[in-house]
Amino acid sequence: MNHPTANFDRKLPSRKADGKTDSSGDISANVTSPGNGDASEPSYIAVLPAGERVWAVPSIHGEASQLKALHRVIGENFKPGRDRIIYLGNYLGYGAAIAGTMDEILRFRRQLLMLPGTEAEDLVYLRGAQEEMWSKLLKLQMASDPLSALQWMMTHGVQATLEAYGGSSAEGERKCREGTMAITKWAGALRKNMQANPGHFELMTSLSRAAHTSDRGILFVHASIDPSRPLSMQGDIFWWDNETFERINRPYQAFKKVVRGYDHKRRGPTLDRDFRVTLDSGCGFGGPLVGAALDPAGAVLQVIEAAP
Repeated sequence: MNHPTANFDRKLPSRKADGKTDSSGDISANVTSPGNGDASEPSYIAVLPAGERVWAVPSIHGEASQLKALHRVIGENFKPGRDRIIYLGNYLGYGAAIAGTMDEILRFRRQLLMLPGTEAEDLVYLRGAQEEMWSKLLKLQMASDPLSALQWMMTHGVQATLEAYGGSSAEGERKCREGTMAITKWAGALRKNMQANPGHFELMTSLSRAAHTSDRGILFVHASIDPSRPLSMQGDIFWWDNETFERINRPYQAFKKVVRGYDHKRRGPTLDRDFRVTLDSGCGFGGPLVGAALDPAGAVLQVIEAAP
């Protein structure tokens, strides 16, 4: 039996412009379907094909059991060829089942791709603050002050991920004091530990920074955008909100709605704003995991909740 989390390189039919299928679809090159052929838009912006509904999954924070419950409901209601799904980041961090969460994301990806009519580009995965910090930890030797950087990340949820992949903060601090070579070897061992889990590292290295539907109805981000800046100039604002998201009181560029999956202040979901939606309900901090189905204009059609 194939491992349920593998793999990113099997062949599946791909959708042609006329709606027919082509058996040459290779999902190894299409984890997030970045880019839309628009030279003015960065390649790290993914594009979801327009459809009837988009299922959006907010921050999970290593709560695999809640994610499984959410997946059960989505799986029962998902319409292949007509529905899309996007994960808004923070798969890692805080929770006790980091590896299990990654396994479940990959398992459900495989389940949906087995359905006739579902294509690789119908599933998109964003990088959250936790994944951004983890990627920085894996190259900690490049930080100007590795010890301070490590200690800061440990206070922001990364310790759970570190332990999930066989590390510890005490060992990391010791390596920081030993110097660059020691840090490099330590980070390399962590990377190998992650790679030992089928699909985990491949997913991590294939995450997009933001995404939108191909008709530009909805823009999806992890934590925030600054409405005064173009999409290509957001930088770290995607992950670290300084209240700019709350300033969205009119359409951002051509998008009808901006949807985010994490609120650093954990104020609960807001589903009734004209131009913005927050789905985060505190999963990983004792709150439920709340997902939603959205119509092409970003209106919430259905809310599903998985309790802790």
